[in-house]
Amino acid sequence: MVDSEGSFDSKAFLKTVPHKPGVYRMLSADGTVLYVGKAKDLRGRVSSYFRSNLVNSRIYSMVKQIRDVQITLTNTEAEALLLESNLIKKHYPRYNILLRDDKSYPYIYLSAHRYPRLTFHRGARKGKGQYFGPYPSAGAVRETLNLLQKLFLVRQCEDSYFSNRSRPCLQYQIERCSAPCTQEISEEDYQQGVRHTVQFLQGKSQQVINELVQLMDQSSVRLEFEQAALYRDQIEKLRQVSQQQSISGGQGDVDVIACQFASNTASVQVLTIRKGNNLGNKNFFPKVPDYYKDEEINESIIIASFIAQYYMSREIPAEVILSHKPNDLETLQEMLSLKAERKVGLSYRLRGDRSRWVEMALQNAQYALNTHLASKAGIQKRVLALQNELNLDYIPARMECFDISHTMGEATVASCVVFGLEGAIKSEYRRYNIKDIVGGDDYAAMKQVLGRRFKKVKEGDTKLPDIVFIDGGKGQVSQAIQVLQDLQINGVDIIGVTKGEGRRQDMDTLTIGKQKIMLPAHSSALHLIQQIRDEAHRFAITGHRQRRQKTRNTSPLEGIEGLGPKRRQSLLKQFGGIRAITRASVDELSKVKGISASLAQKIYDVFHSE
Repeated sequence: MVDSEGSFDSKAFLKTVPHKPGVYRMLSADGTVLYVGKAKDLRGRVSSYFRSNLVNSRIYSMVKQIRDVQITLTNTEAEALLLESNLIKKHYPRYNILLRDDKSYPYIYLSAHRYPRLTFHRGARKGKGQYFGPYPSAGAVRETLNLLQKLFLVRQCEDSYFSNRSRPCLQYQIERCSAPCTQEISEEDYQQGVRHTVQFLQGKSQQVINELVQLMDQSSVRLEFEQAALYRDQIEKLRQVSQQQSISGGQGDVDVIACQFASNTASVQVLTIRKGNNLGNKNFFPKVPDYYKDEEINESIIIASFIAQYYMSREIPAEVILSHKPNDLETLQEMLSLKAERKVGLSYRLRGDRSRWVEMALQNAQYALNTHLASKAGIQKRVLALQNELNLDYIPARMECFDISHTMGEATVASCVVFGLEGAIKSEYRRYNIKDIVGGDDYAAMKQVLGRRFKKVKEGDTKLPDIVFIDGGKGQVSQAIQVLQDLQINGVDIIGVTKGEGRRQDMDTLTIGKQKIMLPAHSSALHLIQQIRDEAHRFAITGHRQRRQKTRNTSPLEGIEGLGPKRRQSLLKQFGGIRAITRASVDELSKVKGISASLAQKIYDVFHSE
């Protein structure tokens, strides 16, 4: 985002950055990557570069050169760490401390000894034996080695130290080693411990976790709560270090192409996977026609058209993974194979590890689409289209939208979101707890929130909007008109927005006074209204969930449909507590017995909704 003076508009850009883990790339005017970084909270981290009181001259020099910042969202901070390393090795950014050899990746090493040694390893893998990794955090690896000492009693001492022992060392005395150096354990029993260690390090950690859960339960029954807490912490560390990565792992050269389509705008994300490592992403916004051979435009049509053009002048990998099945799949596959002079596979609807690549690409395509739609130029274009479509004699500089959210009348919350010529004005968003009405009476709720909002206008505490959008039809619009009449407020247009049949957005209906109109599905004005309405809906739902949780004074897990007491208990035991659940990815959550992929997504959304 570059302003009229040619410098980077950090304020506008930061409005689009989510509070999620990921990687950011700072680019210069000619597209050179200046710096690559990772963050647990992208908005918090990236915003720190654009403070007015920067004291580091190196950072200040870099920031002056920034003309664009590219974002890649990941599921966890661990994935962000590995992707950051891959991108640094690919681009060698001037302002990064360049990584050499393989020191960015910590490994766990099991030696090829008669009594194998288990230890931490960085650098070249020259020694004989097995290497497990790479892992995202050196601290997590050391914690795991410490845990494995307690669980399986596999030695971690140097071979020279091992061969010169005449009696067990202190590690044996504190039950951290089985002392094979002095034959305190048989070779067969020691090898069994080694096999269990390998099983865990190969990702089959569920058995170890189940054992720890049982030990934690037994300690609780015996009222040994400190010991139970230790087991809980061990479970959390196990979950952290055994976390599956979507960034590194696997083999082969693959491109992952995902498409998101909304408001007649397409966002296509391409992830480049080489030798099993994610080397970064790039986003495209192909132009979408208003119609296509009398068919409704969808992701399958867009992907088919994109593939045909994208690989005209690019290297074609052995496999292309797609988020949607394209039209004419066989024809596209044959065309790519002929051009590459070898067989090229087109895959979709994948399961397992590679499906996480598709999920990551879809997530980033959605982020890019949201950013594109929320851009200053895009909003201004849509505002002008709204003026033309509704025959307004003014340019709407301030638009507000109200929505109501509740569950069977419980914890009713109303939201008000504000949009201007530069997009969402989040500092002026407001939520209202609705009180003293019959549960589920949306008309009364709408009347109450509008009354409270516009009393503030009469008192001079807030600005008067040009347009008020109401999520609803004739009844809600009537309530809004009545409130403004009672308060003697004039000059505000009231527009109701009603979802189409089957919640189809192209069938949305606008209510203006007693008149109902439908704008064309490709109308930029309709897309702006839908964007504002959807933002109000999101903001209301988030507030409702928070209020319901606070009112019930219970765990946030209790408000999730399909998550009963047994499953909640199982989750808490498997992760060791709420804190670890909030950090878990959808894939990790779905590994727990009884938690399906869809339920895991619901749990994840509760803790990560913005």
